[in-house]
Amino acid sequence: MPRLLLALCLLSAAAGAAADDDKVLPQVDPIAVAAFAAGQQIAAPLLETRPNARRYGAPWILVGVKSQTLKLYDGWGRQQREYVVSTARKGVGELSGSYQTPRGWHRVCERIGAGVEADTIIFRRKVTPWKYTPELHAQYPNKDWILTRILWLCGEEPGKNQGGEVDSYNRAIYIHGAGEHVPWGSPSSLGCVRMKNPDVIELFDATDNGIDVLIDENA
Repeated sequence: MPRLLLALCLLSAAAGAAADDDKVLPQVDPIAVAAFAAGQQIAAPLLETRPNARRYGAPWILVGVKSQTLKLYDGWGRQQREYVVSTARKGVGELSGSYQTPRGWHRVCERIGAGVEADTIIFRRKVTPWKYTPELHAQYPNKDWILTRILWLCGEEPGKNQGGEVDSYNRAIYIHGAGEHVPWGSPSSLGCVRMKNPDVIELFDATDNGIDVLIDENA
């Protein structure tokens, strides 16, 4: 196939993917394609990548407990987004009733709250008609508010975060929205991964059910 025709096919495929789906997908660099079509070689900068170690070629999420960040990677291991989060106040651990954030590989196995407005209260995994406000939090300062979106995690490592007394799903470990009273960048939750409401909406919309999630205490 002539270089120009192949280059046009690549650009057309990339544009079609972008139009059809706003998920995290590998991207085509139009400058590199143009150079290829012209038969030129270009010195491209080396980009740091971190491919999915569990399912190569699949997008994934890294929750860094040490850094209190959540990073979203595309299928080529390129970082697409980074958010500040808040993990468990009591540190990391997998045991039921520990109120700690579990480590290791998980996947998002249920998603709750699609399309609801920011600050919507989700109670016992049901969307309610009520909204979180600072005044409401002042009345119930010890309430663990779950807001806006839930990405419910299933552990993928039997005996570590799956099954028995260490099952992340049965522990109701979520990535979820939380109120602005949260000390972002510092551990404060009861085990879940808290995110700012605009951030969890963006993450929810950019990913699919089943995406891999690694919770790393040293990252």
